[in-house]
Amino acid sequence: MSYGQGGQGQPPWDPWKPGSQQTPQWNNQRSSGNPDWAAMAEASETRNKRRKVLFIVGGAVATVAIGAAVAMAVANANGSNDSAGQPSKLPASADIPGATTPAPSFEPTSAPPPLDPKQFIASAQKDTAPLSPDILFPGTQLTMGNRVYRKGPTADTKNCASAAKGTLPPVLTKDGCTRFMRVTYVKDGVAVTVGVAVFDTEAEASKAKADADGKSIIASLPGNGIKAFCDSAVCRSTTNAYGRYAYFTLAGFTDGKDVKTKDTAVFTTGDDLAQFAFLQISRRGQAQASAAAAAAAGQ
Repeated sequence: MSYGQGGQGQPPWDPWKPGSQQTPQWNNQRSSGNPDWAAMAEASETRNKRRKVLFIVGGAVATVAIGAAVAMAVANANGSNDSAGQPSKLPASADIPGATTPAPSFEPTSAPPPLDPKQFIASAQKDTAPLSPDILFPGTQLTMGNRVYRKGPTADTKNCASAAKGTLPPVLTKDGCTRFMRVTYVKDGVAVTVGVAVFDTEAEASKAKADADGKSIIASLPGNGIKAFCDSAVCRSTTNAYGRYAYFTLAGFTDGKDVKTKDTAVFTTGDDLAQFAFLQISRRGQAQASAAAAAAAGQ
């Protein structure tokens, strides 16, 4: 084996291989001593092509590996997307924070129903407030609209029949009247007596009203400057009931004249006092209902 210049049998020199594995190859130009640049360029181009192929193959392998990893991650997430971009699978409600937390609950509260004022005047057991003619008909005069009535005498008795006339006394006795109060008002020569009969129950008062007829009247109550009226003359009377009370009116002229249908002043006077009696009885029930409600609220 010869080691001279241009020696035969030596492999071509590859500048990319370590020096321990190769020896430089010189061309046959013995006189110049320069390397064969053409051969080296060809060898370099060959290596570049081989590296480019390796890069392409390596990139494809990496892309496939990344795609597989992503696919595995999606599969492990146990979910997929539908065409609308919405999750096709959602975690169970137990997996959602707060899903199993019970909703707050509140005790139902409600205000007690309002008390019925009429219940407090429907029976003697509940209707326990003080009672007298001056409590039901207070003051010295009464104003209804633009009409002012002067208050006259009052009367109060447990003998109900003694305060009535005509067919009314037996009705009051039979149906259980326990007390009878009267008061008289006067205005411009017209007087009216209001009578309030007290019973133990609402049913008794309603029966007394039903049993009364056109001849069931109360006795007029003169006094305090009011002359006797309706003793023998024709007068106008009314009969009503509310709660455990039956109330009556008798209106006429203080000069003894008979009342005729054209005498509107008499009718107006009787209606005013009948309405006032109803209002006072109703207010009695309202006052007791309010007092009971206040007492219950203070407990």
